[in-house]
Amino acid sequence: MFPLVPNLISDELNLIVALVIGIAFGFILEQAGFSSSKKLAGVFYGYDFTVLRVFFTAGVTAMSGVIILGYLGWLDIDFVYINPTFLQAAILGGVIMGFGFIIGGYCPGTSITGMAIGKIDAMFFVGGGLIGVFAYAEMYPWFEGITNASALGNIRIFNSIGISQGLFALILIAVAVGAFMMTTMIEKKVNPEGPAKSFNTTHHRLAGVGILLVGIALLFLPDYKERLFNKISNEEFLRAHSVKEMTTDELAFRIIDKDPKLTIIDVRSQNEFAAMALPGSINIEQKQIFQKEFSEVLGQRHKKKVFVGNNENEERIAALIARELGYENIHVLCNGLPSFMSAIIRLQPVTNQCSFANISSENLQQHIINVDAQQAIDTERFRTKASITLAAMIKVAKNSMAKPTKLVKKVAGGC
Repeated sequence: MFPLVPNLISDELNLIVALVIGIAFGFILEQAGFSSSKKLAGVFYGYDFTVLRVFFTAGVTAMSGVIILGYLGWLDIDFVYINPTFLQAAILGGVIMGFGFIIGGYCPGTSITGMAIGKIDAMFFVGGGLIGVFAYAEMYPWFEGITNASALGNIRIFNSIGISQGLFALILIAVAVGAFMMTTMIEKKVNPEGPAKSFNTTHHRLAGVGILLVGIALLFLPDYKERLFNKISNEEFLRAHSVKEMTTDELAFRIIDKDPKLTIIDVRSQNEFAAMALPGSINIEQKQIFQKEFSEVLGQRHKKKVFVGNNENEERIAALIARELGYENIHVLCNGLPSFMSAIIRLQPVTNQCSFANISSENLQQHIINVDAQQAIDTERFRTKASITLAAMIKVAKNSMAKPTKLVKKVAGGC
């Protein structure tokens, strides 16, 4: 899976791309008539609803595109920055901007467009906006309490109200179609010579039905990551797809030997990892395997990536996700990390046979180790020495544990 705009270009070239997109955006706004304060203010007086139609169209198009591209695996929504919500500030800011829109006839983006083509009122609007920005910055300590109050985090509406993104998309599309119908009727009554006069009723009805059908289709398009995770978590899928295993003794030997071809991927939570982690291990939770920050670690073909977790089932799900994403040389730790700690650190007898019964009789034979008396003695001797060495290594690793990898949002922006 990859973001629609992969990390193939430098930050400097990104700025150039952003400039080109910004120019195109401004051109479209001007062509749509958004450089005219009269047209913009018309939405509040009922004689021109072009602004409402454009914003609803843009919102529905972007939303549908995100869901469809996410379903196909071409867009990773985790790379898109979601502005944190501060409820009190959002409400107060909306009221202030609403009054400013009515009085001045512009929003910040459209005022820049108007100023660029020489509109005097837009120039005054931009000037007033800059004065407001500087005044707010100087008096920020007075407003800080309101600004940071009611912090809700990076929320998404459909998660907040407990529905799926597909259902939310259908509801928003239905609201958009209903708003188009109502505003068209209002506009025709208030301003018979307005934009609605030229609308082809048949074409608009067909378009409304078409977009509603798209909304219904979105109900059945889960996110790519969610779809893949649900598929792999299925018990039958896990049993039908085996993963290479590594025994507790082999992993302990490789850790002590500081094997340069070994990479330990710990799929537990950050809190569990912080409490106890194997030396040299990297914390990557199941759903973080999709993140590009870890692609360099997981993409090293010459290294054995051993997934460790609270149980073998958890490890296998993570390992199969990694394999589905194209990563190679994937292994899991037999019976999970608790069994490893019991056998190596606490010296409790455990079997070397992997617990997950999803392998054929031929493969099962490969994992069952029939040890004779001498092997049992050798194993006990190794574990006795390994328990002391590994306990010391784990203690050192905990004291010098590096900070977790920061998952940086790759795309940020807004109007």
